[in-house]
Amino acid sequence: MKIALDILTPKQCMFSIKLSEQLEKRGHKVLKTTRKYREVNQLLELKSVKAEVVGEHGGGNLANKLRTSAQRILELSEVIEDFGPNVTISFSSPEMARVSFGLGIPHISINDSPHAAAVARLTIPLSKKLMTPKMIPKKAWTKYGIQLGDIVQYNALDPWVWLKDFKPNRQILSTLMLDDSKPIVTFRTEESFASYLLHKDLPETTTVPLIKQVLEKNKNVQVVVVPRYEEQKQVLQKIFKDKITICNTAIDGPSLLYYTSIFIGGGGTMTSESVLLGVPTFSCYPNKPFEILKYLVKNEMVTLIKNPRQLFRKIAYTLDNLETVKKVQNERIQTIIKNFEDPVEKIVSEVEKLGFQIN
Repeated sequence: MKIALDILTPKQCMFSIKLSEQLEKRGHKVLKTTRKYREVNQLLELKSVKAEVVGEHGGGNLANKLRTSAQRILELSEVIEDFGPNVTISFSSPEMARVSFGLGIPHISINDSPHAAAVARLTIPLSKKLMTPKMIPKKAWTKYGIQLGDIVQYNALDPWVWLKDFKPNRQILSTLMLDDSKPIVTFRTEESFASYLLHKDLPETTTVPLIKQVLEKNKNVQVVVVPRYEEQKQVLQKIFKDKITICNTAIDGPSLLYYTSIFIGGGGTMTSESVLLGVPTFSCYPNKPFEILKYLVKNEMVTLIKNPRQLFRKIAYTLDNLETVKKVQNERIQTIIKNFEDPVEKIVSEVEKLGFQIN
């Protein structure tokens, strides 16, 4: 079969590498597409993955998001029509879902973010199947216009796809000039351009005041920040200069997390990665907790605190009791992952069933 796979975010890149490898191993021809987006393009290059760049990211303006998406639909329609896939797959890419529907090609959507309502509305009703983690109740999806029978769940968090056989690379330490004999506190900035956070009445960023407190109270701690956008990077450089390490390009995130003492996340993917790697993990997500974050908090794998002062006190305590906290964290995650399954196997099975049914 011919299969087209759209890759729009760093997480999707990591997931898609494993998914396309398995599809190609089973004899299928896979076309990978992406868009012009700094983090994704750099990560694809870092991982030596070839993908055809079609269109660009719409940024933080709704009108621009609309125009760039419309233009990308036009460009992507030509690429997909020329390739002629039997099935298309995306992580709820509005453009891939619309193009597939318009060309009469069955589309499989992978999604763990029902809180991203705009994207879900544009993709779920146009998809033949939805693949999603079991931690998310099916009722979270049916409101978007999909039948219960078309929702296929897998018992795993998405990052398990690339972490179940993960081996850390120590080169990340020299790349970022870090010393693993000293504590490393890693931050992932909040998502500021996502459609589900635009125009929300959100508190000021937690990241900046928290970094200031960590630096002030812990002279021995190395602070690393993984920004999402160029604008975030520029602000951080202006405030902190050479006092912290700012990742200027795409990095081997899982390896950085492996050597991290404490992780503070403003989003979802790196937070889940950190948990699965047994790192003491805190979330400062600025909005109402999404389903996966609620699951992690409920199972005491993540501590959600939005107040910088309260969060700093928790970080300080963890640094003082790091070995004990890490031991408890690892015990919890081992209990969880022993029942995980491989999402890729389930997705490949659904792709083949759907493709052969159509043909």
